[in-house]
Amino acid sequence: MSYFKHPLADVQAVNIGKDTKIWQFAIVLPNAVIGENCNICSHCFIENEVSIGNNVTIKSGVQLWDGVTVEDDVFIGPNVTFTNDLVPRSKVYPGAFKNTKLKRGASIGANTTLVAGIFVGAYAFIGAGSVVTKDIPNYTVWYGNPAVHKGYITKDAILLDLQLIDKETGKHYQLIEGVPIAI
Repeated sequence: MSYFKHPLADVQAVNIGKDTKIWQFAIVLPNAVIGENCNICSHCFIENEVSIGNNVTIKSGVQLWDGVTVEDDVFIGPNVTFTNDLVPRSKVYPGAFKNTKLKRGASIGANTTLVAGIFVGAYAFIGAGSVVTKDIPNYTVWYGNPAVHKGYITKDAILLDLQLIDKETGKHYQLIEGVPIAI
């Protein structure tokens, strides 16, 4: 085994990359796929049809349900809630669960809820406590209930306002093919 599993974790999956750490009271079902160098904190649940890339951090209390795909370098804060059924009923199952995808480098703040079937763009940033009800474009900042577009963010995590200005330095940016670039 080239990954670390805490003795109190229940890991049934076999497709787990090297240097990944899975902490106590985490449960990983048999068909889940987890990349290299991930950190799965305590009290997480990862269902069967879940794919997690490399260098992903999933903080405590997160459940990843069937249909969730997490690309490389994503951060998922504590107690983030995913859903996979838009009209849930007890003992009634959809023909297929909705798919939710977090693109490379996205960051999801603590206690955020993501409604089933959304796409969170590359390097997007969602503030803590948000409720995400629609797709989030690459390099954008969203927060609130429901989450509202509040600005932009660079690949290097520099927060920009809606006018693409870094309020700390006053530096101006422009979008080039959807990516904030300093001008």
